[in-house]
Amino acid sequence: MESNYIKPAEIESRSMEIIMEELGERAGRFSIDELAVVRRVIHTSADFDYADNLFFSTGIMEILKAQIRNGCRIVTDTRMAFSGINKRELEKYGVEVVCYMDDPAVAKEATERGVTRATVSMEKACADGKNTIFVVGNAPTALMALCSLKQHFGEKIKAVIAMPVGFVNVVEAKEEIIENGFPCIVARGRKGGSNVAASVVNAVTYSMR
Repeated sequence: MESNYIKPAEIESRSMEIIMEELGERAGRFSIDELAVVRRVIHTSADFDYADNLFFSTGIMEILKAQIRNGCRIVTDTRMAFSGINKRELEKYGVEVVCYMDDPAVAKEATERGVTRATVSMEKACADGKNTIFVVGNAPTALMALCSLKQHFGEKIKAVIAMPVGFVNVVEAKEEIIENGFPCIVARGRKGGSNVAASVVNAVTYSMR
């Protein structure tokens, strides 16, 4: 009997081969860099719908790579996204990854104002005055906050990876990011998640090796 055992080091490469086989002609719709993101997201989620619902604004891959090379900060809306991002790779470029969601001051202000911690986190990040890539995998209110903050802090919002998952204001918030003209990658529709958002960052970083 033949063994079906695959060495651990070969699992990912074989998975990517299967993904490419199943994508078929759809793979041709993307640039090489965009396809790296699509494959990584499908690899993370096993969901081929992302081949149809991922939106890439013009030049976004070049913008993301340039910002990473320049040591741009990355701010996430969840600890899960923070944990899923390969920070060791980003350290090569001096990129700091931060999440303010469990900051006591953020929680206190959110409670006092009656808003979400995600909203206050985005405000705090913008007020820091640092060039930032925002990675949102859970909270549509984070995206809404960024749209409101664009007028005063737009030059510091270098890119938005918009991947919230859910049913309430999720679709609308994602579309608002696109309509506001942010450099962005957006999972249109209801699907997404913190793990998906992190996989987008990792795909961009790995493509820079």
